[in-house]
Amino acid sequence: MADQQAIHQALKSNFGFDKFKGNQLKIIESLLDGKDVFVLMPTGGGKSLCYQLPALMSDGVAIIISPLIALMKNQVDVMRHYGEDDGVAHFLNSSLTKGAIDQVKADITAGRTKLLYVAPESLAKESNIAFLKSVKISFYAVDEAHCISEWGHDFRPEYRRIRPVIQEIGVHPVIALTATATPKVQHDIQKNLGMLGAEVFKSSFNRPNLFYEIRPKTRDVDREIIRFIRSQGKKSGIIYCLSRKRVEELAEVLKVNEISALPYHAGMDSATRSANQDAFLHEEVSVIVATIAFGMGIDKPDVRYVIHYDLPKSLEGYYQETGRAGRDGGEGRCVTFYNRKDLIKLDKLMQSKSPAEQEIGRQLLAETAGYAESSVCRRRILLHYFGETYTADNCGNCDNCLNPKNQVEAKDELCAVLETVLSTKERFKADYLINVLIGRRTDEVKSYGHDELDEFGSLPDIDEKFLGAVIRQAVIAGYLARDIENYGILKITPMGKKFLKKPVSFKVVEDTDYSDVDTDVQMKSGASCAADQELYSILKDLRNKLARQLDLPPYVIFQEPSLEAMATTYPITLEELQNISGVGSGKATRYGKEFVRVIKRYVEENEIERPEDIRVRQVPNRSKLKISIIQAIDRKIDLEELAESKGLEFNELLDELEAIIDAGTKINIDYFLNEIISEDQQEEVIEYFRDCQEDDLEAAIQDLGDEYSEEEIRLLRIKFLSEMGN
Repeated sequence: MADQQAIHQALKSNFGFDKFKGNQLKIIESLLDGKDVFVLMPTGGGKSLCYQLPALMSDGVAIIISPLIALMKNQVDVMRHYGEDDGVAHFLNSSLTKGAIDQVKADITAGRTKLLYVAPESLAKESNIAFLKSVKISFYAVDEAHCISEWGHDFRPEYRRIRPVIQEIGVHPVIALTATATPKVQHDIQKNLGMLGAEVFKSSFNRPNLFYEIRPKTRDVDREIIRFIRSQGKKSGIIYCLSRKRVEELAEVLKVNEISALPYHAGMDSATRSANQDAFLHEEVSVIVATIAFGMGIDKPDVRYVIHYDLPKSLEGYYQETGRAGRDGGEGRCVTFYNRKDLIKLDKLMQSKSPAEQEIGRQLLAETAGYAESSVCRRRILLHYFGETYTADNCGNCDNCLNPKNQVEAKDELCAVLETVLSTKERFKADYLINVLIGRRTDEVKSYGHDELDEFGSLPDIDEKFLGAVIRQAVIAGYLARDIENYGILKITPMGKKFLKKPVSFKVVEDTDYSDVDTDVQMKSGASCAADQELYSILKDLRNKLARQLDLPPYVIFQEPSLEAMATTYPITLEELQNISGVGSGKATRYGKEFVRVIKRYVEENEIERPEDIRVRQVPNRSKLKISIIQAIDRKIDLEELAESKGLEFNELLDELEAIIDAGTKINIDYFLNEIISEDQQEEVIEYFRDCQEDDLEAAIQDLGDEYSEEEIRLLRIKFLSEMGN
């Protein structure tokens, strides 16, 4: 048995700490006693110490398997900082020269090295296997162990080869550590590493200091982020975006709005990436805009907010990324911007993967979307996802608990769901069960003969979103459970069977509806969104008057969101006006003089102090991509070839073209349109837009969609707005 007194003395002499946190002591004891150990501990809980201290106390070298070179270097530097001998810790990876590798091996052979950090790829090299067979190994530590599981958020196929390599080098105790693992992922890790009999230590996933919030992602998301950051003063924050392009663009927008920010993503050269990371750690900048490549192993305790510009691909990723806020126990705000359209983009990104990977990805994405749309306590949903029960009715530190929705009785709906789970033999996922309940005869439902069940169509008038909420909340309440081997398949629990025998009240809160968030923002009357309703009315009248004079639909001049922004930020020069979203230099020059004159007079007459703090300056032309697109169109490059050359889907190119004309730049795509659409057809669609009083693309697609594709309608709208508005 490990000597507790010796362990405490080693803690004090090596790290200067007087006591352990949480389960650290028990974990270290188990490992020193030669047992396999599985550690589930949230970010900031002190996982690294659980293998660092035993390594220092043991004979031989501990092999630490880690996924990132940057993370290895960081850990090695930390270990060397605690002692006098730099040889105590090394890493072995592709970044080292042959001379450096020889030095590492010499230190290990001499017994100086206690911790050797390796990537799984390096561990599997024949030369390294041969070398490690010749040295004394104390134990293996598998850090970021969730990478083993296809259901984990950072799946690495190389991690699944760790056990065979261990068998070849020589079997010693294994400690697997992760900050995020659902019961499904935990089972995968233990099974794959051959440690199903390991001692398991779970720490609570509850981070009571973190405030969780979901906000609708509208066209003014940049403005909302700038307003939020300015409200935080000089506090440190991280903004996560899914694409490198968005990282670069948003960092530029923040900089031109006088916010100290830098980008970080895997496409940057390593020197710039490291410099930007160091600038953030040393508080030379307050904000880092990054892809998920940023943050693993980064120990900055005072990050005060984490913003997700895009919906994360999984709740595990979300938990780990939000977990970088408030690691010192202080305030941490976690704000995610959500729009259902982001789900479609994420789904498209999975289409190049295998069918099995797509199925897993979609299931994880459905969990994340369910979390975003749910009106249940966010802390309760998160903790349940990681296999932990949270019993408080109101956590008091998430948007849903601070703004609770009314509960709706759903006893009958839950009974119908449970009966359907039983009658379909507990073999299906939520979407399938909903199809049966509302009576949708899909090919799959018919193939199983479930359209013949008594439960088929038993809830024909119930909204499927509501049924989805009932099922999710039934899982949290313990009436249903997800199968651990076939994740997503629903099983009825003993508690669920008891409920069926004697139903009791089951109240649920309806999900938030994000399906039309963009349209809502675009089509509102605007008065409720504008800070100054009186000015908004004046500007709207001015726009309508100008539209009549020019015989144009009003939206061609300025769209509703642009008027709302003018009535909020009071631009009084053409330069300020062109910073308004949807205006740009072209429209400002063409239509703006009368608008800024009216606004300036209104500001002076009413002695208004203009809110400079929420004025958002746009990056000129937004990005190099837009400039290159405009230049290509000037050279009459085929638009499909142009999209392919820029690595864009065609609909993404249309997004860029719409942004270009919204900013007031005129483009001529007649050369492309004339190849695919006749002049008569072009005139018919243009006439349609000319007669419309509102700019509603969805309505246009609905009205014209029988004769024209969505791409053709969008292209002709671009032509119309470019010619008439710019």
